[in-house]
Amino acid sequence: MPLAIMRARPFLLVAGLLPAFAGLSLAQEASTGAPPPPPQTEAEKAALLDLVLANVKKSDEAMNSYERVERLEMRKGGADFLSGEVKVSRVVPAGTGVDHLPIGPDGKPADPDAYHAELLKLERALSWAADDGHAQHDAYERIAKKQKERDDLIDATRTAFLFTFVSTETRGGRALYKYKMEPNPAYKSTSRATSIFQKVRGFVWIDPAARQLARVEGEVTGDITVGLFLAKVYKGSHFMQERYEMVPGLWMPSFSQYDFDGRKLFSSISVHERTFYSQFRRIGPPKEALAMIRAELGKPAGAAADR
Repeated sequence: MPLAIMRARPFLLVAGLLPAFAGLSLAQEASTGAPPPPPQTEAEKAALLDLVLANVKKSDEAMNSYERVERLEMRKGGADFLSGEVKVSRVVPAGTGVDHLPIGPDGKPADPDAYHAELLKLERALSWAADDGHAQHDAYERIAKKQKERDDLIDATRTAFLFTFVSTETRGGRALYKYKMEPNPAYKSTSRATSIFQKVRGFVWIDPAARQLARVEGEVTGDITVGLFLAKVYKGSHFMQERYEMVPGLWMPSFSQYDFDGRKLFSSISVHERTFYSQFRRIGPPKEALAMIRAELGKPAGAAADR
């Protein structure tokens, strides 16, 4: 699978790239009264979309400071996700990466000893990330570069797509604006990643009161070749994402689904995944996260990580 598609989340879903939500807190969905009128002019629509994109980038960056629980459901074929593989993880940002600590469906470690060992590994990773050395500086520079690339791709969607107002819908008592998203024929791609935009179309739902992206859904309209023709994503591949105010002021993913079919070299590939996100909790940058993990391990804040 092309990394540009699978990694550029969340609003790059708009460009083709990441049930019931009973486990989600819907406190933020209190009725807001009569829905505001949709933007009447191109300038008003552009201003709204600019604010939405800015908030998406803000939430995307904040994901680096929030741990959460992710339930990943995968299937090889057919329509039944429950017959496939299920992984539930406590996902913890570790400065220069993200750790996935396996847990059971009930949110508790299935094997306490193995979970403790994973916590010790996470402590070592955070201790390294919290240090100040050349290796850490290089690692953070690479991360900053990738973050800028994601931000640039998000910004490019403003000119790569045309957004046409379709209707006002309601979700949990809140008014959402639904826009059709189609490739802009006048857009000139500036990279291999942005060239994908011309083969994606779909819809976006915006919460105008919060100026946040609430939902995005799209489809690949033509085969996408990447990696010097070594891989291809087939026409008809589909993606969607739902977002809610998981913490005050930040709209995080609550549910994502990817259905991609294609080939890599001479082998067929099929990616059918859906992910549920819950229990967001701020853990902070590595130094703060390290103190929290050490407290969880029963160690003093200044303890040295086990080698």
